Amino acid sequence: MNVEGQIKEYIGSQPDAKRADMQALHERTLQVSPGCKLWFSDGKDSENKTVANPTIGYGSQTMKYANGKTAEWFRIGISANKTGISVYILGLKDKTYLAQTFGKEIGKASVTGYCIKFKALKDINIDILEAAIRYGFNQA
Repeated sequence: MNVEGQIKEYIGSQPDAKRADMQALHERTLQVSPGCKLWFSDGKDSENKTVANPTIGYGSQTMKYANGKTAEWFRIGISANKTGISVYILGLKDKTYLAQTFGKEIGKASVTGYCIKFKALKDINIDILEAAIRYGFNQA
């Protein structure tokens, strides 16, 4: 199955309210960066053990690890979890930027150095979330 099919299946497997939020967030992210590379991680490692929640990825960057190795990975990730939705903004040099810039205005969300977690889209200001996603894409 191709990446678009995996994404559609993943979003479709969510409970009704979360499915609608995930679909809206997917569409909004694609509007921010039309034609960006799409990814899908099923959250399993090379031994097929679950190590993370499945994640839809957008964009591309080269991640550099402490051991000097590099790997291509997504810039923005969206993942459903037990309590809501997480939006990952990866590759930021300043780990305080998201919380300082978007934390106060975003609404009912937890904002860390690279993750914005919320229960439902209705609980947050979607325009502020979009601004954070746009910022993440522009950190190339």
